[in-house]
Amino acid sequence: MLSRVADSIYWMARYIERAENITRFLDVNWHLNLDMPGGIAREQWEPLIITTGDHEAFQARYGDPTRDTVIQFLVFDRDNPNSIISCLFQARENARSVREMISTEMWESINTFYLYVLDRAQHRHWLDAPYGFFAEVKKLSHLFIGYTVTTLMHGEGWHFCRLGRLLERADKTARILDVKYFHLLPSVELVGTPFDSLQWGALLRSASALEAYRKKYGTIQPHAVVEFLILDHSFPRAVHYCLMRAEDSLNELTGSSLSTHQNRAERLCGKLRSELAYTDVEDIMDNGLHEYIDSMESRLNELGLAISELYFQPPLPDGAVLPPVQEQAQGVASG
Repeated sequence: MLSRVADSIYWMARYIERAENITRFLDVNWHLNLDMPGGIAREQWEPLIITTGDHEAFQARYGDPTRDTVIQFLVFDRDNPNSIISCLFQARENARSVREMISTEMWESINTFYLYVLDRAQHRHWLDAPYGFFAEVKKLSHLFIGYTVTTLMHGEGWHFCRLGRLLERADKTARILDVKYFHLLPSVELVGTPFDSLQWGALLRSASALEAYRKKYGTIQPHAVVEFLILDHSFPRAVHYCLMRAEDSLNELTGSSLSTHQNRAERLCGKLRSELAYTDVEDIMDNGLHEYIDSMESRLNELGLAISELYFQPPLPDGAVLPPVQEQAQGVASG
């Protein structure tokens, strides 16, 4: 498979997953605001901007975060590369460039997805009751994933697609955990209160994990939530599960077995996955959840760069120096 084709398929999947995760954050936060005490609205909208890593850009353009400015920035702002509409535009452009490599159903689902959000951008009355919009965005993302699994040959293209989706999902699960622990509570006095439990429950709902969590653990406890979303090996949005399946795809792409590693990307993924398999939640909490997640996010970024250098960068002339790798910004530029 050509590197530009692999690059486009990989980023197509990452952008779709990113759009869905932003929607999840907004949906859960909207419901959380209906139940939270008055006077702390700022603390409940600002963490969503922190989650995407665009806090400075938002402040420069919008100032204080409010419901309307945060939704505008995260859903419709075309100058924000992490907004839902920007992610879907990039996913659609990447899909267009590899139209012959993906199924008709995949292309039509992405096109429908983008046009739906574009239509909502022109008709803002839904903002008074956004539940339907959030639900439709998640459904359209799931539809794309379903078409990918059932209509795309499970060869190289499918593995690049799954690899992009899983790394994006692992990153966003870690980010929302970090925001809850490090930024969301307005004061330490609220730790252990019903409001604290309400927020942990909202975090689980943002990952569609509340029902699965309750079946395994019952009552909501912070340590158990961290264990479930980071270390669980069977829940599809847990970081450990994502890295297990990502390692499977990397092994399939190189033809190596689980116990061998032929390149830096495989080594990085295998090492992180192995550490998660033998990590205890008490060790994570004792050493600091924020510090642990910060290290994990750095390693996930390092893994993404290793994949890009291995599969997506063109061969360099002798003596040439590889420039720093950046995420796609427009069209099908290398990630």
